[in-house]
Amino acid sequence: MALPGDRARRRCCRAGRVARVLDWRRPYSRTATHVRRPRVARLTQGTATSAGGLVIRYADGLPQLVAGRRRRDRDGVTWTLPKGTPHLGETTEETALREVEEETGLKVEIIGPAGSIAYSFVQRATKIHKTVHYFVMRATGGDLDRHDHEFDEVRWVDIAEARDLLTFESERALVARTAASLEAPKP
Repeated sequence: MALPGDRARRRCCRAGRVARVLDWRRPYSRTATHVRRPRVARLTQGTATSAGGLVIRYADGLPQLVAGRRRRDRDGVTWTLPKGTPHLGETTEETALREVEEETGLKVEIIGPAGSIAYSFVQRATKIHKTVHYFVMRATGGDLDRHDHEFDEVRWVDIAEARDLLTFESERALVARTAASLEAPKP
């Protein structure tokens, strides 16, 4: 059942204007103000975990690591460290070993933890809070030419160059911390 003033209130609110109409339901109020407010989209929240590696080798006594280049529509080209998401039942270490092998073509072993980075992004109306666990690794075999489709190019880069090459600040900071903790190779 329509109440007195409802028609005028609906008409004004639909047009996005402020409607000042007599509010008969509030005996002490002479007018009521109704403002149409735009609806705010609410993002759902989610979490994600990945694992990857800083694959290190020494060339002429200088440390190098593996970096990969991806083409992205929104970012153009990004240079990143190899990482990926776990399969059901995988440990963080197993995920890191598998993903690094898939994305780089190298067989690797873990030397120790390198640390974690965390960041957020929006994907299909969901804000994802992601943590990526990295490990320092050493190549034990394989070939960079056998990398999978996720990277357009994979190559060894000097750690000093990697700090400038890598796209994301969080990965550059991780490389800097790892470089500071590396020991010089034994002759």
